[in-house]
Amino acid sequence: MISIIDYGAGNTKSLQFALNKMGVDSHITTDKTIIEKSNAIILPGVGAFQDAMHALDTQNLTSFIKQEAATGKPLLGICLGMQLFYESSEEDGETKGFGFLTGKVKKIPNDVKVPHMGWNNLHKYRNSSLCKQITDEAFVYFVHSYAATDVDTNTLVASTAYGMRIPAIVQQNNIIGMQFHPEKSGATGLQLLANFKEMIA
Repeated sequence: MISIIDYGAGNTKSLQFALNKMGVDSHITTDKTIIEKSNAIILPGVGAFQDAMHALDTQNLTSFIKQEAATGKPLLGICLGMQLFYESSEEDGETKGFGFLTGKVKKIPNDVKVPHMGWNNLHKYRNSSLCKQITDEAFVYFVHSYAATDVDTNTLVASTAYGMRIPAIVQQNNIIGMQFHPEKSGATGLQLLANFKEMIA
């Protein structure tokens, strides 16, 4: 069972629908008892970094998620959820993130249209079970204005190009991030979620 954290900043229903299509049992919840019993956690996210961290702090979820991650439980961050895994963001002023991953979240350069909204292809950095059956020609759907920078290259699984080289999939042990929305990325997105499912089986 997968717990989808519902802190008021994510496409929880569409994500759950995508998981249901694959026969994955999931709960949209903030109930810590349910989350503790789950096999994995997904932290979705849309909106502003500062607001998201405030919502998590207010619901006493920040330290709890850190505790769950420390047990080795797979933790997947989607879009803003992935950004929250980094040290900090410059959005609306400097705001600290979870600090699971090295790097800072900064605005995409203004020499391209911002927000970045649309389909971009993935460029794989290394082989990973997360990218099984995914090619460099695969396209996924992005909606964001900020992206991780100064990241540890050892965590990079795939990237995309949009005004800068944007980390698209990252992984450090049980901490996984997808900057795009797999639940909105058609067959490729479903394959990526299926690969995540296999990792936690």
